[in-house]
Amino acid sequence: MSAHATAGARPTLSTLPTLPQVLELLALELERWLRSATRSEREAEHAGAEPAPQPQQLLALHLPPLPATLARLGEHLRLSAFEQGVLLLAAAPDLDPRFKSLLARAHGDAATPWLTLGLAMRCLPDAHWEAVTPAGRLRRWQLLELSGAASALDARLVLDETILHRLAGCAYADPRLEPWFRRLGAETLPNTTLYQDALTASLQAVAAEWQAAASLEDAAVLRIAHSDAGWFVRLLGAYLQLQVVRLSGQSLPGPADCERLCRLWEREAVLSGAMLWIDSDTVNHGDTAMLADLVDRMQSLVVVTGSVGLPLQRSQFARELPGSSVQSRLLAWQDALGDQAAAMNGQLGSIAEQFQLSPIAIRRLARSSITSAGKEAGRSELAGKEQGGALWQACRLEARRGLETLAARVESRASWDDLVLPDAAMDTLRTIAAQVRQRTRVYREWGFAERGERGLGISVMFAGGSGTGKTMAAEVLANELGVDLYRIDLSVVQSKWIGEAQKMMARCFDAGDASGAILLFDEADALFGKRSEVKDSHDRYANLEVSYLLQRLETYRGLAILTTNLKQSIDSAFQRRLRFVVQFPFPDADARAALWQRAFPQATPTDALDVGKLARLSLTGGHIRNVALNAAFLAADAGAAVSMRHLRQAVQAEFSKLDQGLPGAEVEDWL
Repeated sequence: MSAHATAGARPTLSTLPTLPQVLELLALELERWLRSATRSEREAEHAGAEPAPQPQQLLALHLPPLPATLARLGEHLRLSAFEQGVLLLAAAPDLDPRFKSLLARAHGDAATPWLTLGLAMRCLPDAHWEAVTPAGRLRRWQLLELSGAASALDARLVLDETILHRLAGCAYADPRLEPWFRRLGAETLPNTTLYQDALTASLQAVAAEWQAAASLEDAAVLRIAHSDAGWFVRLLGAYLQLQVVRLSGQSLPGPADCERLCRLWEREAVLSGAMLWIDSDTVNHGDTAMLADLVDRMQSLVVVTGSVGLPLQRSQFARELPGSSVQSRLLAWQDALGDQAAAMNGQLGSIAEQFQLSPIAIRRLARSSITSAGKEAGRSELAGKEQGGALWQACRLEARRGLETLAARVESRASWDDLVLPDAAMDTLRTIAAQVRQRTRVYREWGFAERGERGLGISVMFAGGSGTGKTMAAEVLANELGVDLYRIDLSVVQSKWIGEAQKMMARCFDAGDASGAILLFDEADALFGKRSEVKDSHDRYANLEVSYLLQRLETYRGLAILTTNLKQSIDSAFQRRLRFVVQFPFPDADARAALWQRAFPQATPTDALDVGKLARLSLTGGHIRNVALNAAFLAADAGAAVSMRHLRQAVQAEFSKLDQGLPGAEVEDWL
């Protein structure tokens, strides 16, 4: 492929005539051709010669230099001189009224003031029939169509409206592409000193790969196996001077329309100098094969990003996303913050480890941080530490965007004091928090990450009955570490499409990697139970999903928590890959008493509550919270403080919800 095709260069417009000039020359030439043809016929008739030969045997129409748009179209679509002449003559009657009478004279019929294939083959040099066959370039690229006659020679050649307007100087995106193709703004390289070289090298490598291709048809698809690669695609477009257009895979047309869509896009890419970006993570599972077939047939520069690849027959070349390493992000932060980096008191390393942000986002957040620091300058010695904390929160908000549509964010307000667990479980939870907090030091500074990313993920299982505190413990860890907590509903992940669960998990893990969030897989045994004997395709895919989860847990950068009510149902190989298993037992009487003491906020008015009597009820922490809340509403409605009477009513409602009778022996002395 030429550098011109790759970099979106344009012919020098000053060397080409304008369209009005071209039409003026063409009208004069067509008039001359008509006079010559008529004179030749008269001379032959006067001499009593044989019937006049076809006019093209006497004199071919000499086309003037083409206007810039048509010249560019011919170059990129490899149109022959005859095909380019057909386009110009087909457009002429709509652009200049003189051509209607000229073409009607050429036909010898005032009712035919347009171009036909028969006339084009008579008056244009190097005519060839293949030019207007369905497989020919003119119709393959949907530049024109045949209309209004049974005979191909007599059919009117109708120029596509978008092409006609472009020839007239009114360029616009083809509206037929709008439902599926969205143009994106350009991105600029960060103005850095340490990090820009790595980005530029990556862009140059992609450009060299595409420029080495003989044609757009031969250009390989660029594959970036990362969900958050849009910033790099936009940088690539700016570097190559190409418009980036994103294809929405969520609403592809039917198979009958895909070929037409493909041709329209190829034509648009040539006319506007564009490259196509496909995010595979947004493609509906059932459309993957159809989209892959569409890309295979495209003569266009294509970039595919995302965790899920497309099953392409077309050649691909893979590139790592620059800036995805912790060290690269740290350099980007240092460059972007400049002198302010030293004021972060060593917090930049943790920020670079925790949040997998693009250099574009880093530059923007750093600029905002510098502005805020300038307003607060001179306040106190704690200003640098406060700036680091504010930057952490800004990164947290920025990075959570990818997960918002995939999982439910849980507000984390619980603290260590809210947990009532055995000492062993509490010690394990604090150890988990310490390992997440010290990842940068152990993995990066002490060299453990140099041995590979495998096994660096911190994956944990919380095992225990419903209401024993598993979700609250996850909230405590998120609050302690200052990160987001997302609950993933595995019943939703289990899609009706075979293999969709793996794709959804990939998107969740990729988005979690970027945000450093805690991923909470509720009821893990629902999807990741013991691998079954393979009896059908569903069993095979279910086992693949378990294997995939094992692999992703080992490389996940954040903390992944799996909860289960049935630990024994979890695959043993799965349990071996977990770093910690925390047991959440049913609370004994002492634990229940502690839970009741924490059940009511300090501002709640209470009246002679007997924690010893309340602790006799065999309830988990979750049920105790429900009873306390319902009793508070009963008391508020009665205009009184919460008393044992209100609690007895709330307990009765809770046991009724559980389809159990009220244990009279435990509550008979409450009133």
